[in-house]
Amino acid sequence: MRWASEIATAMRLEDALEEAAESVLAELGQQPDLVIAFISQAYADHFSSLPESLREHFPDALSFGSSVGGVIGSHAELEAQNGIVLMAAVLPDVEIQSFRLGSDPLKWEDEIGISEGTQDAQFLVITEPFGCDSNQLISWLDQRFPDCPKVGGIASGGQTAGDSILMENNTLYRTGAVGLAFRGNIKIDTVVAQGCRPIGSPMFVTRSVGNVLYEIDGQPAIAVLEQLFAGLKDDDRRLAHTSLFAGIGMNNDKEVYEHGDFLIRGILNVDPEARSIAVASMVRPGSIVQFHLRDAKTSAAEVKEMLTAAQNDNTQAALLFNCLGRGKELYGESNHDTKCFHDAMGDLPLAGFFGNGEIGPVSGQTFLHSYTAVFALFGPKES
Repeated sequence: MRWASEIATAMRLEDALEEAAESVLAELGQQPDLVIAFISQAYADHFSSLPESLREHFPDALSFGSSVGGVIGSHAELEAQNGIVLMAAVLPDVEIQSFRLGSDPLKWEDEIGISEGTQDAQFLVITEPFGCDSNQLISWLDQRFPDCPKVGGIASGGQTAGDSILMENNTLYRTGAVGLAFRGNIKIDTVVAQGCRPIGSPMFVTRSVGNVLYEIDGQPAIAVLEQLFAGLKDDDRRLAHTSLFAGIGMNNDKEVYEHGDFLIRGILNVDPEARSIAVASMVRPGSIVQFHLRDAKTSAAEVKEMLTAAQNDNTQAALLFNCLGRGKELYGESNHDTKCFHDAMGDLPLAGFFGNGEIGPVSGQTFLHSYTAVFALFGPKES
């Protein structure tokens, strides 16, 4: 197993692709089995030439990728700039099956081409932002392949339906989803950094309907929130007005809750009359909930901590699916999350993009996230 990645920023797509392709081929020393390409939306006028150009440089490789609002490579995060990043891999003893799913969920069963109940596959999935219900797709994949990891993101950069491209096996699509299923001597570990810190204490949801919280620990939901605000320091109180989130516990049996134990979801509405709080997730009575805050300092500390914890000698390369709301907008500087990756993992090949949503697991269940960094760490099952 060998991996190589390269990012290029030439004004013409053909020139950028040639530069990146020559670099990864020199690094690998042979033709790869798989090429993943993420292409800046700035090259939209030349998207149609991409499959043929990739075939010229990588005649035997399975190609996969999408257009994006910003590309990520080793030591570089290019937000809203010209750029292409390639990740190429030589994968002996690994079977790769690509698939494309359209916008009609009733056809997914036939389109995916992978037997239901398969338990040894590991999935990489990219969806189109306007014509594909990503949440429905993720839920369907989890039901069909419950024990298989799934990671990926939503393509970005386009303003309307049809602007974005998805690429599967040298074919371009403008809607739906594309994916890869890996089997054999390969393992995908995931790091899902949601960028929040808890405030207050974990509490039980005692009355809820759908995504609306009416009572928490036997009190009106708004009353709980008011008590929480009253106990916050001034800085956190100001932050809570713009960056307050609900953490939904994924395991009610824990005595101590840590990173990864909560699914972070936005607060959609606070209803003073009903004394209720609506959140961006269904919440069942009896669930654990804890409020969270998001800021740059918390996000930076979390991603460093989680990458350090995930460090192992088997990791050989990684993909990063990062939210468009992270990067320079969050940290005030470029290349923050890629620097954290290399500080923890060393100088490994890295590629990825800034997307409209990130796909990754929390406590074994796959979710669509926002403001999150999702890393897919690739390595062999057997050293």
